[in-house]
Amino acid sequence: MLVTPAYAQAAGGASGAAGLASFLPLILIFVIMYFLMIRPQQKRVKEHRAMVEALKKGDEIVTQGGLIGKVTSVRENELEVEIAPGVKVRVIRSTVTGLVNRTQPAAANS
Repeated sequence: MLVTPAYAQAAGGASGAAGLASFLPLILIFVIMYFLMIRPQQKRVKEHRAMVEALKKGDEIVTQGGLIGKVTSVRENELEVEIAPGVKVRVIRSTVTGLVNRTQPAAANS
């Protein structure tokens, strides 16, 4: 009941710095999450994209479905993979999850 206007004004002025300080932990959590989760995931996606773009005839691959086979034909967005002698399937490039064996270029005899 006996609150003076000066006392009320002093309390309002201090809330600006306190408001910023209350957001500091939230900002810190976001920065930590970026470096621990988002950045490594972006790096993995970039490496996977480079691996898929570098696929060529003769590479042994693993698909998301667990098929292991040898690339026999490379097209723009798909690959033809031989999973058994005489059995060829077409797969979308993005479904390749790993490279089992990369074909090495023929070494020049010196």
